[in-house]
Amino acid sequence: MKDRKALVAVLLVAAAAVFAAGSSSARTNDHRGGTLKLLAKAAGGTLDPQVNYTLEYWQLYQASYDGLLAFKKAGGNAAFDVVPDLASGYKIKNGGKTWVFNLRKGIKFSNGQRLTTKDVVASFQRIFKVKSPTSGSFYAGIIGASKCLKTPATCTLAGGVIGNAKNNTVTINLTAPDPEFKYKLAVPHASIVPASSPPNDAGTKPLPTTGAYYFASYDPNKALVMKRNPYFKEWSHAAMPAGYPDQITQSYGLTVESQITAIENGQADWTLEAPPADRLNELGTKYAEQTHVETLTAFWYAPMNVNIPPFNSLKARQAVNYAIDRNALVKIFGGPKLAVPSCQVLPPGFPGNKPYCPYTKNPGTKWSAPDVAKAKKLVQESGQKGAKVVVISPDDEVQKAVGVYLASVLNQIGFKASSKTISGNIAFTYAQNTKNKVQINVQQWYQDYPAASDFLNVLFGCDSFHPGSDSSINMAGFCNKPIDKQMHRALKLEQTNFPAANALWAKIDHQVTDQAPMATLFTPRHIDFVSKRVGNFVFSKQFYWLVDQSWVQ
Repeated sequence: MKDRKALVAVLLVAAAAVFAAGSSSARTNDHRGGTLKLLAKAAGGTLDPQVNYTLEYWQLYQASYDGLLAFKKAGGNAAFDVVPDLASGYKIKNGGKTWVFNLRKGIKFSNGQRLTTKDVVASFQRIFKVKSPTSGSFYAGIIGASKCLKTPATCTLAGGVIGNAKNNTVTINLTAPDPEFKYKLAVPHASIVPASSPPNDAGTKPLPTTGAYYFASYDPNKALVMKRNPYFKEWSHAAMPAGYPDQITQSYGLTVESQITAIENGQADWTLEAPPADRLNELGTKYAEQTHVETLTAFWYAPMNVNIPPFNSLKARQAVNYAIDRNALVKIFGGPKLAVPSCQVLPPGFPGNKPYCPYTKNPGTKWSAPDVAKAKKLVQESGQKGAKVVVISPDDEVQKAVGVYLASVLNQIGFKASSKTISGNIAFTYAQNTKNKVQINVQQWYQDYPAASDFLNVLFGCDSFHPGSDSSINMAGFCNKPIDKQMHRALKLEQTNFPAANALWAKIDHQVTDQAPMATLFTPRHIDFVSKRVGNFVFSKQFYWLVDQSWVQ
């Protein structure tokens, strides 16, 4: 690509113009119908909303599953607003420890079953029974949760979640006030599913939904099919608006190059994958009106397992951080206008972020250049020189390239490294399970909600580490008791003083960065390339493209 800066300028102008046009489009029945055809290189694993933790399916859940509360289905910053969903309203009592929800009447699941308080209570119990990745963090403050975490199969949340069928209310009692609880109730892990749902990961068997669409079928080797929920009637446009397409499909297996070509030819409408760098020029020129670029509250990182060699050595982990040429990784991703080098956990502009980069030739607030000499010295001092390391990455082109690059860096500083790719369908859960002995892998993290704890506590808190489980989002196995104690202090401080809490989160961010349970690579921007027939493109900062709010005819 000859002129990357000019390309991205075109992309950004096109994105702004199309978004503005889409936002002002009138909502009309003339656009209802048709099939929206999505593509992905691989499936995103289990379809269970209380277990899956991928952007791939969270983006689809916003059109299908509901919680008591929901993030507003809107563009821009409004997407972070929380609104009543299955609950028509709620009250917070007892100093913030008691939440009382009025359940809406007349809502049915996609199987025709009427929603009741029994379903709500059972759904919260199920969070623990299926060992949801956030059961030990997001929902650990519910009364009875500590017992449920110890013995998930018999979880009752006695005294914690109480349904009153007569008044059609559900009461949730917390052990302490939690100002982030409204966010936690609005993410897919708190989806309400039928009380008859299995007490284990449903896997490829879709669970009934309450939203505008339901999952009609799912074959991880071929495709996923969403259809209109025949029992859905819009009760809140802000929480769960009716969609435009009659059907939404997501097909798997094509290379990213083939996916881009299919979209250009009108054979498909969108791809989950980032376009290859060699296709960006044509997207920014010939297809500029179909290309949308957005800044993300996210980061790409390489978690390192702190409990097994060689990264049970702090110096070995720090060596990796010093050695990485983050500009090289930015180039792999698509260029300096599509990604920015980073060293810390919290993304720029995110609550609690205070710029910090110790792993560079000129330590300070920004990354400048790798320090390979220092990295080699640290490897020597760690006693891990010559250790064998396998870098695991998903098998899409970009992440595979990042994995190959990291292996080359590890070899350069004294390790004996190789890279290994595995299917994107299992890569996320595979890296979480300690039984697989993953030493280092390529990952990304996108915010669940706008709070520092969603990065720091979720990814590096002791409560998020579950050895031997596919639901152990703390892939590094990092459990630093003094730092964890500060995290809990920051969470408590949020109850009375968010600015002070964010100041503490900034210190925690720096401390975690110093301990290097990961190597932060860069902060990404996101490209959505859609077919010519896609109209009313709306980008939510919470869920990204609101797929069902676009039309295809």
